[in-house]
Amino acid sequence: MSRSGLTLTMVFLAESANYGEGIGNISTLKKMSRRNYEQYSYISRQALRYNMVNQMGWDTTPVDGKSGVVQFAPSATIAEYPEIDLFGYMKTVSKDEKKEGEKGGATTRSAVVRLSNAIALEPYQSDLEFLNNMGLARRSDLENGIAQSEIQRSYYTYTITIDLDRIGVDGDINIAQEEKAERVKRFLDTVHYLYRDIKGRRENLSPLFAIGGRYERKNPFFENRIELRRNFLKVKALKEILQDDAAVKEHTYVGLASDIFDNEKEIRETFQSETVGAMFEQLKKEVEQYYGESN
Repeated sequence: MSRSGLTLTMVFLAESANYGEGIGNISTLKKMSRRNYEQYSYISRQALRYNMVNQMGWDTTPVDGKSGVVQFAPSATIAEYPEIDLFGYMKTVSKDEKKEGEKGGATTRSAVVRLSNAIALEPYQSDLEFLNNMGLARRSDLENGIAQSEIQRSYYTYTITIDLDRIGVDGDINIAQEEKAERVKRFLDTVHYLYRDIKGRRENLSPLFAIGGRYERKNPFFENRIELRRNFLKVKALKEILQDDAAVKEHTYVGLASDIFDNEKEIRETFQSETVGAMFEQLKKEVEQYYGESN
């Protein structure tokens, strides 16, 4: 069986990177509750996808609203547009637009690259930032505008899974192996240096810790296994995954940034970790190997 499942779980540090609808003059972070009613902010997978597509320059896939819903245009194909190759599509062909012998209605492609939400590893503590526009108001002796914004600086974790055997394949379309590899490698480069612009800030979402590889099972092995306590990244749950399956251990890579976690020595000794950059280079070599073997 070929190793066509690539998965990668990461940890990064960011501040207040995704807001919801808001209440009155308060901008509220997107949050969810767990355990003893503790709240954890999160960055939605849709927000991550938006930044990834934008930073790869792939946000050029044509769309239309003829069906009454904004969707990708029926003429768009994965051969021309990598965005819908990696992240899927729904396209609706109206009765007037369909060609002879072609069925109308909606066609879909499920995502080949799947993202989880990026969930905070530290609970939200109800911190608020007070905002006003005094600097502008004083210029013309006007009244201040007052606002408040929820804020949190926290580590976040999220997981990516990729079905390598589905990249570049859709019905009769099957793009060249070299192009498949280039699309996945470009995506990995973007994840490595991902950032997010929000409220006048540019937040660095580059991973400080990453674990993953290319496996036979298409399972996000390391998702829901990341725990953090007082700047100690827990390693036992991750270590057990590697101990339970020799094949997973053999093909797993770990990247770690220096001088971040208080148990850095333990992490390095447990996983023989390398730098985050070196880990991404290993993953790109795995991608090249897979598509080279598939020729």
